[in-house]
Amino acid sequence: MTPPASPSQPAATPGSAPDTPATTKAGAEARTEAGTEAGAKAGASPVPRLGGAVWLALLVVYIVWGSTYLAIRVAVETMPSFLSASARFLTAGLLLAGYLLVRQGPAGLKVTRRQLASSVLVGLLLLTGGNGLVVLGETSVPSGLAALLVAAVPLWMVVLTAFGGDRPKPAELAGVLLGLVGLGVLSAPAIGGSIEPGGVILIIGATLLWATGSFVSKKIPMPGNVLAASAYQMLAGGLGDLLVGVGRGEQHGVDLGAVSGRSWLALAYLVVFGSLLAFTAYAWLLRSAPLTLVATYAYVNPVVAVLLGWLILAEPLTGPTLAGGAIVVAGVCLVVSVSRRPGRSSSAGSRARPAETADPVDPSRSVKGPSARS
Repeated sequence: MTPPASPSQPAATPGSAPDTPATTKAGAEARTEAGTEAGAKAGASPVPRLGGAVWLALLVVYIVWGSTYLAIRVAVETMPSFLSASARFLTAGLLLAGYLLVRQGPAGLKVTRRQLASSVLVGLLLLTGGNGLVVLGETSVPSGLAALLVAAVPLWMVVLTAFGGDRPKPAELAGVLLGLVGLGVLSAPAIGGSIEPGGVILIIGATLLWATGSFVSKKIPMPGNVLAASAYQMLAGGLGDLLVGVGRGEQHGVDLGAVSGRSWLALAYLVVFGSLLAFTAYAWLLRSAPLTLVATYAYVNPVVAVLLGWLILAEPLTGPTLAGGAIVVAGVCLVVSVSRRPGRSSSAGSRARPAETADPVDPSRSVKGPSARS
């Protein structure tokens, strides 16, 4: 998931309430009659009051998505990397597809061929490439460090959008440079030999694939039904993980009797909580809370992951980890805050669109919209 996130195009899922045509018109008339200040007041949208359900859903996203790194680390202790990821996403995708069939009938999964092809492509980039490489990397990299490396996804999105012709703002460039410095600090233990450098490289590669999948999903026709898009992405990504796992020969070393109970529990947790519960909470938040609030998961999740890795798995909190993580999170804060400012785009419709940051651990975690972040 999950996610991101969000990472697929959300179907009318504004998390904040931009000016509607009616309020915009009212504001314009008021400005004409009573001046700019009166018009601005007349056209302003009221600040929504956030109920307990919003904070509960946000807490679920914070804790569950922050804990998926820990769960992955535990799952791969006795499970093969890509095959365990395949089991996770195929199970979650089938459950989500079944839910749609029960609630909406066959129409719930109806998409065009182009939309299906787009969902498959995005699912392969996000889940097979992005999530799969994170899972593989976590066989040798602590879960907290993996989460901090993954936090750089929004920074790569700025780079990709710049190549796409959207010139980044100075604050965004500063955020990217700050994030790159943070990645350098985080990678120092790998250069020094205390952490397997291959695992770090795999996870950095995963963030690039995840950002690419999120970027591409804006340019191609995606299903209008967010849940259907997520189901197809999970199924495609799960099949992709299965093929890669078989290609790597992971099936030859599988001994179900040797899989530990805690690895099974971790896999079940990833399916039920990471891919279904937290995804549902995130999708609901996009419709019920300001995007500025929802986007905070991008820098809260890594902190949760580091703390859980330290508390439960006794992963060391080294100086480079703390310093590099703080620098990366600061860079992400810069990028996310700039992307959420009113007036970044020329239309209210664009402002309503969630940000294009996703997380390789769970597609639906993408701030852009709940793609397949499970």
